Amino acid sequence: MSSEPLSTVQAAREAVAAQLDAMRRDAGLTGRELADRCGWHKSKASRIGRARTTPSDTDIRAWCEACGSEERAGDLIAASRTAESMYVQWRQAHRDGMRRVHEESVPLYERTVHFRVYASNVVPGMLQTAGYATGLLRSITAFQGTPDDVAAAVRARLDRSHVVHDGNHRFALLLEEAVLYYRVCDGPELAAQLRHLREVMARPNVSLGIIPFGARRTVWPLEAFYAFDDALVAVETLTAEVDITAPGEVHTYLRAFAGLSRIAAYGEGARERITRALDAALA
Repeated sequence: MSSEPLSTVQAAREAVAAQLDAMRRDAGLTGRELADRCGWHKSKASRIGRARTTPSDTDIRAWCEACGSEERAGDLIAASRTAESMYVQWRQAHRDGMRRVHEESVPLYERTVHFRVYASNVVPGMLQTAGYATGLLRSITAFQGTPDDVAAAVRARLDRSHVVHDGNHRFALLLEEAVLYYRVCDGPELAAQLRHLREVMARPNVSLGIIPFGARRTVWPLEAFYAFDDALVAVETLTAEVDITAPGEVHTYLRAFAGLSRIAAYGEGARERITRALDAALA
């Protein structure tokens, strides 16, 4: 399994570029001839054909027309848009603050039956308390330099979390033990968050596993990801969220989740680790 989720996005871009380049060759055109027909600089066709430059809708239409394959433009434009929609830049998504992103994801959360979440950095959003979420979202806002709507974003995050308590939803959650110690908020708020974890893990629809510091790794630490049923995996990076829907890629993440599940501690073992972290937060 690749440790770089952006490779999935690049693969989708390269698939579109490969189709365009094959179309050029089938039409018997050189890159220079295609560029001349499109009215471009000679290097543009090469950059698009090698997936170095993402083509606009207009570029794809011009390319298809130059090759005498206008009828293929619609499908290629759709494929190109799909590739680009997989990559959602945080700065763009948070351009008006973070509240809107939380509100827009509510339908996805409400229709998902089985959540599988692997957290290697912070407590998953649907389990966060107000104090913990406030500390985390303030840090994100400051780092990204985006509008400060933290209070509203926290309320939206908590509202979205109603799925833990309402409806027919099941949650399988895996946290690296280090997550219990990361001070993304002040000590009292972290302590409250850890108490909340102990409470929520008792719910019948929640399975909470803690991957111990000293566990023998059969699956190495990965980027945080959220799997929504078997249809979508959202992978979080520093700069963006990558939404993966290709069945093979989704299956790979679910296979990694299963491997991580086998090295996690559950029940009393997980509770003991949370309690040790709570003692450290209060020290």
